[in-house]
Amino acid sequence: MSLKLSKRLKQIDSMVKPGYTHIWDCCCDHGFLGAALLSRQAAECIHFVDIVPELMTELDRKLERFFPHSASAWETHCLDVKALPLDQYQGRHLVIIAGVGGDLMVQFIHALVQQYPDHSIDFLLCPVYRQFMVRHQLIELNFSLKQEVLVEENQRFYEILLVSSVSDGQSTISPFGDDIWKADTAGQAEVARRYLNKTIAHYQRIQRGSVDNVQPIIDGYQRVMIVEP
Repeated sequence: MSLKLSKRLKQIDSMVKPGYTHIWDCCCDHGFLGAALLSRQAAECIHFVDIVPELMTELDRKLERFFPHSASAWETHCLDVKALPLDQYQGRHLVIIAGVGGDLMVQFIHALVQQYPDHSIDFLLCPVYRQFMVRHQLIELNFSLKQEVLVEENQRFYEILLVSSVSDGQSTISPFGDDIWKADTAGQAEVARRYLNKTIAHYQRIQRGSVDNVQPIIDGYQRVMIVEP
């Protein structure tokens, strides 16, 4: 099973630290990220979740072929992310949601938080658009931030957020981002600058052509300072 990950998936994989009992690779598609996590035994059990039956049937065959004696367990689930059976599995959970839009991602998160209000759940999120809205909803839910990274791949920009459903009272989430604007290299600074300019231009277009007043969002992004190395 090919484990050649894209730049975005490599970054997501690198943000999965030890200590989880169950990792849920949601909207897993062909299962490349979950397979990478399984191959390095990132948790006691890796769960592959997608709502498309054909994908899950094919993935089952591949996992049985390539991971017949894996040190970590694995399971496949053909279901909606809103219906994750977290309460059936004891331990610490990480729910990874990537490759979907911000609207759907927020629906998933709200459903899981409502279903498991007493659970401490970590989420690793990579929306393909509407990042500001995702951040706003996480703030409304009183989530806390563990890590955030900006990645550019194939001329598209991705914010990757590692967050917890439990607030620690300190690691608050910024609606506009914080660490994603702090560059370690000149190349990272250039990526951040282009992403910031693109984001501001996006909301300026909305402001010109819509009844929605997004000027406060534009003002917030225009106040962002990129920290260069």
